[in-house]
Amino acid sequence: MSQPGHLLAFLPSPSQGVWNLGFFPVRGYALAIIAGIFAAIIIGNRRYVARGGQAGVITDLAIWAVPFGIVGGRLYHVLTSWGTYFGPNGEPSRAIKVWEGGLGIWGAVLFGSVGVWIGARRKGLILPPIADAVAPGLAVAQAIGRWGNWFNQELFGRPTTLPWGLEIDAEFRPNGYTDFATFHPTFLYECLWCLAAAAIVVWADRRFRLGHGRVFALYIAIYCLGRGAIESLRIDASPELLGLRWNVWVAVFVGIAALLYVVLVGRLKPGREESMSRREVEGEFADE
Repeated sequence: MSQPGHLLAFLPSPSQGVWNLGFFPVRGYALAIIAGIFAAIIIGNRRYVARGGQAGVITDLAIWAVPFGIVGGRLYHVLTSWGTYFGPNGEPSRAIKVWEGGLGIWGAVLFGSVGVWIGARRKGLILPPIADAVAPGLAVAQAIGRWGNWFNQELFGRPTTLPWGLEIDAEFRPNGYTDFATFHPTFLYECLWCLAAAAIVVWADRRFRLGHGRVFALYIAIYCLGRGAIESLRIDASPELLGLRWNVWVAVFVGIAALLYVVLVGRLKPGREESMSRREVEGEFADE
């Protein structure tokens, strides 16, 4: 156990995560999420056009994806942290305070995908090439968004004396860890892993001309591999099943499903889609 005041951290936590501009609070967490969203849209737009899609489509679909993703991410977080909000000492009113932190990536991706699907159907577009176009951008968005945890001094890992340990202020240290000063910067680990995942899927897409949703599934599989390992380092409260954190189990099952999708669809539908249009794919265009 490290002694109080004995700081080895090379990574200091920010002195504050909120800046007040008059009556308007600017939160570092929100800025990280917003920056990630913009990065995902920019990267997704470029990739979608490069794959033969129309410019601006990804921006239009983001109008559906972002609110759905935020609602889904928050819902997943609240459901898996039920006691924090609705337990004996919980504060139910905090359940809607997204700006305080707490967006579960699993719920965000699931609900965000539903939003994209709705928007795509309204435009007469098929979902797989859209998902493949945005996959690397989503990984980059996650990498940027994780810095919101740094601003909030949350979701860090076990105590460590490694030179890249993260200094956490005493008020943010959970019970049982108040005498420790430096912790694994799991936000940074996940940031770097997501950037690596983005690079890998871009390379694989170019090398093997992936299509039919395989780029997106590969991104999910790679992310789950890293998330499972990183999750095992975290010490924040989490429901457990058979001695493992719930999110580890989710990462295992979702990762396996995504990998199976990559393999099976690759055998059934090699290459990329010939059209982005749902009507053309379904053979609904009448000859003129």
